[in-house]
Amino acid sequence: MRKQYHFRPSPNGLRTWDIDRLVLLTRDLPVIQVPLAAIAELDKPYWHDHGYAPTCRNIAEHARLINEADLAFPIILSSDGGVMDGMHRVAKAVLEGRDTIAARQFTCDPEPDHVGVEPDQLPY
Repeated sequence: MRKQYHFRPSPNGLRTWDIDRLVLLTRDLPVIQVPLAAIAELDKPYWHDHGYAPTCRNIAEHARLINEADLAFPIILSSDGGVMDGMHRVAKAVLEGRDTIAARQFTCDPEPDHVGVEPDQLPY
């Protein structure tokens, strides 16, 4: 699997979480069913922020990743319900006409792995 990170802006610079670490931290959390209508990122430019241009090639790559997404793995939500991992699975669930998706949710978010580091400066 490709190296992945979750990004959130902050007054101190971009906060970044390593997805591999988030998966480990959530492995013992209960799996819950979350209504897709509660996923706010579905109506935001989730993949096209931080200078990422929505070119046809990039959209095609996301379409491939959505198609390959495995809904057997729960998405990861922050304590406020934001998607930290799993937007391709969310998009696949929408395409399949599902109403809910399996998730694990933090009650208290872990500290980020990096603060103030631009995405192109992270180890991949």
